[in-house]
Amino acid sequence: MTKTPDSLHPKCPSLLIIEDEKDIRESLQQALEFEGYNVSSAENGQEALRLLNAIQGPCLILLDLMMPIMNGWEFLDALKDDHILATIPVVIVSAYSDRAKTVKASGFVKKPIDLDILFRIVKKYCN
Repeated sequence: MTKTPDSLHPKCPSLLIIEDEKDIRESLQQALEFEGYNVSSAENGQEALRLLNAIQGPCLILLDLMMPIMNGWEFLDALKDDHILATIPVVIVSAYSDRAKTVKASGFVKKPIDLDILFRIVKKYCN
C-alpha cells in the first residue's frame, strides 16, 4: 500500500505500539482496542519500520526506548529519514524518564502506565 500524507492524517483511529515486552504490548493493545482503536504492534524498531511500510499510516506511535535489535533512539533516527513517516507523532512509553527527556517526541508516558493518562494522549491524536 502506498503511503500518502492523507493516509497519515492526524485524526484517525489507528496507532502503532512498539514494545519488546510481550505482556505490556498485548495489554496495551487490548486496552486500546477495547476503546475502539485499530492497533498494530511490533516487538522492536526494525519490525515497526517494516510494518509501517506495509500498513496505512497510524495517527500515533507509542514507542518504548529500551528494546533489542533496533531500540527507540535508532527507530526515531530511521523514522526521520522518511519525510512522510516523520510526520507521525511519537509518544515515548518508558520507565526511564530522564533518558526519554533527551528524545524529541510528542509526549511521554511513564511506566508503569496510567491508562487514564495514556487514553487522554491517544485521544488527542487519534479522535
